[in-house]
Amino acid sequence: MKKLFATMVAALTIGAGCTEEPQVPQGGAGPVGSGDLLGTPQPGQVWTMPDTGSGEGIGANRPKMSDAALAFYQQGMQAFVGGDLPNAKRLFQSATEADSKAFQAYYSLGVVQERLRDDGALSSYRQAYTIIKDYEPAIVAWAMLKARKGSTSEADSFLTQKRNELPKSAAVVAALAEVKSLAKDSGSAQSLAAEALKINPDFKPAMITIARDYYRARKLDLALLSLKAILEGFDEENKARDPENAEALLLRGLIFKEQGDRLGAIDTFQKALAKRPDLVEARVQLATFLLQSGGVEQARPLVEGALRFDAESLPAHLLLGDCYRLEGKYPEAKQRFDYVLGKDASLYHAHYNLGLLYLNAPSMPSMSPMQQVDAATASLKKYQDLRPKGSVDDSDELLQRAKLKRGELEAAQQAAAPTPPPPAPPPATPPKP
Repeated sequence: MKKLFATMVAALTIGAGCTEEPQVPQGGAGPVGSGDLLGTPQPGQVWTMPDTGSGEGIGANRPKMSDAALAFYQQGMQAFVGGDLPNAKRLFQSATEADSKAFQAYYSLGVVQERLRDDGALSSYRQAYTIIKDYEPAIVAWAMLKARKGSTSEADSFLTQKRNELPKSAAVVAALAEVKSLAKDSGSAQSLAAEALKINPDFKPAMITIARDYYRARKLDLALLSLKAILEGFDEENKARDPENAEALLLRGLIFKEQGDRLGAIDTFQKALAKRPDLVEARVQLATFLLQSGGVEQARPLVEGALRFDAESLPAHLLLGDCYRLEGKYPEAKQRFDYVLGKDASLYHAHYNLGLLYLNAPSMPSMSPMQQVDAATASLKKYQDLRPKGSVDDSDELLQRAKLKRGELEAAQQAAAPTPPPPAPPPATPPKP
């Protein structure tokens, strides 16, 4: 029961957002979970956030959540784990209304709001650390959300202030390291992460930040070495620090993918999802591999799950559109591709997928065959304009197919046209007298 409790109470503590390639999954505030979270809680089991701090003297004298608020909170956790974020939001709000000092509920509300792109997330995080001045999850969450929104300097200033107020907090120092890494200050990031580990040698987020920073700096061998220390260890004296750490598994999977180790990446993404069903990035990456091998039936549930945890994930919408295309649901596929391009018209993959859809679909609503092939050509040319220079792909071959198809349609139109009658003979010239 202790293990199940530990995994459940961690379910709202680490990075929330889904990231697109080639970005690195972010640390910070967001749900964490495990495969155990999907089960039914045992009678009498209490699911709540832990109050233990990351350093000496942090996490003491926490007020107990009222019974009424706790009931809403537990239901909210169950809704979150099931991917029902709107209901989780409602239940966490009810918990805060039942107990205005329920700092865990404010934090968890912020996590769900962040996933739902609700502007109230920062306010909820702030309320949590206002109630409890050293409540590290909310402090880190506020700063990381600011950083992910592009305000790294504001996040840096905030965490620097909190570091002065809470010098024994490994969590604050590790979060500052993450912000420095996002700002491409790798030297400061590594130094601060090491400082966090001096405060608390077993603080996992600091270890992950070290690996993530190496990845951002393109030092893949060092990143893998850092991940090995977390996941496997080196010998009896240097054992694995956290063999089932989902964030470490996700990062390792991304590196394996980049190195061309397809099987290793797939296996690692699967392991990450077994521990963290809410990891949108792992779902997207694994679904991509499955689609590439024709496993649309296995890929679609993964993508649909990703959208439950992040309804605005453009990579997930793009993949779901591809699933629909392969299943012959052409209007539904187009709807997904149009959604992605409406959000970001610079995503060249969406133009490619739309061109492929127009080219291969037997018919599209409200489009003639000629309009369809012309739309395919336009989308594929737009893709070529936006794709990275030096890309090698089959778009030229697809454009040639579109050209040939257009020629066939023109020939068919000409063949179907009625044969014009022969011209009337000129009037006979009367004979001369």
